[in-house]
Amino acid sequence: MKLAAIAMGLWLSAGAVQAQTPTPTPRLETYKTVGDQTLKAHVFAATNQASGRRAAVLLFHGGGWTDGEAEWTYGRARMLAALGLVAIPIEYRLTREGVSPLDALADTCDAFAWTRAQAKRLGVDPRRVAGYGISAGGQLTAAAGLGACPGKRRGPDLMLLLSPALDVAEDGWFRKLMAGKDPAPVSPLALADRRGPPTAIVQGEADTLTPLKSAEAFCERRKTAGGVCEIHRYPGLGHLLTRNIGNQESNFDIDPQASRDGFAKLEAFLVARGYAHRP
Repeated sequence: MKLAAIAMGLWLSAGAVQAQTPTPTPRLETYKTVGDQTLKAHVFAATNQASGRRAAVLLFHGGGWTDGEAEWTYGRARMLAALGLVAIPIEYRLTREGVSPLDALADTCDAFAWTRAQAKRLGVDPRRVAGYGISAGGQLTAAAGLGACPGKRRGPDLMLLLSPALDVAEDGWFRKLMAGKDPAPVSPLALADRRGPPTAIVQGEADTLTPLKSAEAFCERRKTAGGVCEIHRYPGLGHLLTRNIGNQESNFDIDPQASRDGFAKLEAFLVARGYAHRP
């Protein structure tokens, strides 16, 4: 499963059509510095009128741990901000920069730690910091949520996952990127027996890159461990809900109705748990 060539921005910009009223440009803040590289949090303020501290959601793009940028998640971030969340697309290091997925996971964990440390200034409730992960970003989000953060740092309090890469211990592409290091300690499926946050997954049934069977096995283990995990399945659709089943790494043809329905399911999950407020 080589995800590096995936044009993830097509999926997320497709979601942006649902946000009829654009929000202001996000505020960029440095959450981490590694050598001469600064990693930014792209902060979208909540745009509805709910009072008090808001829930936050950190968004992690896909791209096979090799490609991608935080801007790919702007469409979804605007939609989540309209529900009353502080929505924060996150930059993380990519393997094309000479690092491994372990470094991307460390960045993910540091982003959650930074958000909670800055909660008062950001107007965020530090007990309600969700993660939204797409494909490779789903692996980062879920691993952080299931205790894989270095130093036992806290990951997301709730997880929203779209076509997530969950069984990376058995994935040849991920093993190559790990350069000989054992992938099992950061594979969400291998960690699924642990106590973890409520999780909702949107998944195409014909996905050949991050298969439905991995999401089903993940949720079964989560529920056996006493957790909350639900899957919203979309028959006949592939990775990121593409209708182009023959090529799920590029030339995406995202099903617009499924995209809207998938987001509505995630919205309901957030509302039911007090993270979001419908306009």
